[in-house]
Amino acid sequence: MYLPTQFTEPRTEELHRIVRDNALGMLVTHTASGLEANHLPFLLDTSGGGAGVLLAHVARANPLWQEVRDGEQVLVVFRGVQGYISPNWYPGKQETHRRVPTWNYEVVHAHGTIHVRDDEKFVRGVVGRLTRQHEADQSVPWKMGDAPSDYMAQQLQRIVGIEIRLSKLECKRKLNQHHQVQDREGAMRGLESVGNHGLAQAMQNTAPPP
Repeated sequence: MYLPTQFTEPRTEELHRIVRDNALGMLVTHTASGLEANHLPFLLDTSGGGAGVLLAHVARANPLWQEVRDGEQVLVVFRGVQGYISPNWYPGKQETHRRVPTWNYEVVHAHGTIHVRDDEKFVRGVVGRLTRQHEADQSVPWKMGDAPSDYMAQQLQRIVGIEIRLSKLECKRKLNQHHQVQDREGAMRGLESVGNHGLAQAMQNTAPPP
């Protein structure tokens, strides 16, 4: 990934936040038929230290788990807030007209090795943890025990666990950091006007100190 210094996010907690807030990752693998991309909800586990691990599962019918080699290098891409920036939002455009459109975004690239975990205990644990994470804001969270045990056992047999042992996380936050304050603020107002509050907030959070 092209990563200019001004767009690099070095804070580990921010990388982890983007991954957890945008759990649907794009897993890129290299198979005999070429590059493949699968879109999976991931759980980031950093309890073991180091860069951590990503946990997920795929349908047993998905050939991914049979096509990858154990320990093969893979990439998972997590995209955060993003959106188009119109030059009309920049006050500087009205003065000189020397402004052009751009696209602002946050993205995390997770590099690591993939390992297939085709065992019921592992899969049950992954499903349980993913469920707890994403049901946490429900008024009455669903849990695996709500389903009949025989039905849940059948469903678990239909999926295969995936573990990605991370070697590196890198993050790019392209949020107009290199623009003048008035143009950054104009872009944030423009984003608010079209309802892209998340991207406007991300720009606010990365604003340089006055």
